[in-house]
Amino acid sequence: MFAKRTNWNLESNRLSAALAAHRAAGKPLIDLTVSNPTECGFRYDEEAILGALQNPAALKYEPNPRGLATARSAVARYYAERGAQVSVDNIFLTTSTSEAYSFVFRTLCDSQDELLIPQPSYPLFEFLADIQDVRLVRYPLIYDYGWQIDFHALEQAITPRTRGVIVVHPNNPTGHFCKLEEMRKLNEICGARELTIVADEVFLDFAVKPDAEPPTFAGNSGALTFTMSGLSKICGLPQMKAAWLIVSGPGQSKSETSAELSSSSGTQAVAAQASARIEVIADTFLSMNAPIQLAIPSFLVQRRGFQKQLMERVRGNLVELDHQLAKQKSCTRMAVEGGWNAVIRVPATRSDEDLALELLAIRGIYVHPGHFYDFATQGYLVVSLIAGLHDFAKGMESLLSLF
Repeated sequence: MFAKRTNWNLESNRLSAALAAHRAAGKPLIDLTVSNPTECGFRYDEEAILGALQNPAALKYEPNPRGLATARSAVARYYAERGAQVSVDNIFLTTSTSEAYSFVFRTLCDSQDELLIPQPSYPLFEFLADIQDVRLVRYPLIYDYGWQIDFHALEQAITPRTRGVIVVHPNNPTGHFCKLEEMRKLNEICGARELTIVADEVFLDFAVKPDAEPPTFAGNSGALTFTMSGLSKICGLPQMKAAWLIVSGPGQSKSETSAELSSSSGTQAVAAQASARIEVIADTFLSMNAPIQLAIPSFLVQRRGFQKQLMERVRGNLVELDHQLAKQKSCTRMAVEGGWNAVIRVPATRSDEDLALELLAIRGIYVHPGHFYDFATQGYLVVSLIAGLHDFAKGMESLLSLF
């Protein structure tokens, strides 16, 4: 009766079932996995947010498969502030990055074609790929005083069915930003093989070092490139359901950063063809609603206040984590450059899932085991850095006392 692509195991895993039972029993819980910024005590400008949703222009229907020009112009200004020149004609508005991924997968892949994804990485990719009949092939991020792409393994993973390389910039959960040299290497590999770079930049604005401003893939001209982001993370507004997809490629206008990254292979035609195909897909659904599109310029202006609060929280929790780790020798924190998570290396005396279950049952602390993010070996826990400062400190103290 049902499609094979949805033949998932829908039973709760042991940890999810234990969490549900813990909550149902009303037991105390310190959630060190929280990722919803609207539940973390940040202050939002309620008047400005609600006011932006009351634009009378929303009463008029003006369908545009790429999205309203005013909203796309605001997105272009966002990138201009980062030194990247992006044409409004190369921007497509979507309701989420998940929808943007579906547009890209449908544009690039026939059934059972392949895309390379980083390992470790966020588990959402598996479901998105299944729904689109795409196969995922992993390439490892390796750790040596910091995370980096294993380019030898990446090249070995390429087959005749490979259509592109997904890069999460910065990676979730490792916090690894692609460096300029890694971007150049990706352009070299993908440009020479007519592969596409798919860059997920939802955490781009959240660099741990205050003076850091990692380059964006938006406007990259070394290979056909799809760059995506949205309001969910950069504005802390996941409920507003607004994101975007930017198409770029060889021969298009470049910012200084992307000029450094570009290669001479390919022609502008491939990006134009990609945009034309994306436009047909977007026009088929016309999923973006007018009130949110009209509010995007205001929301993007408001992002600064939200990001300031969030990064103060992230940096404060990192200081607390490092202070606690310094008092013992069994656990270490892996380097994090950006994003909202930290990866903790713990003694692999049992499976990560068994450890997480013990922490929940005995200490009332909920953490994610490394295998949730496809870590290849045991001995990793992932914790959220946007949890409240008091809860984070209390939870980490109790967690580390196990070792």
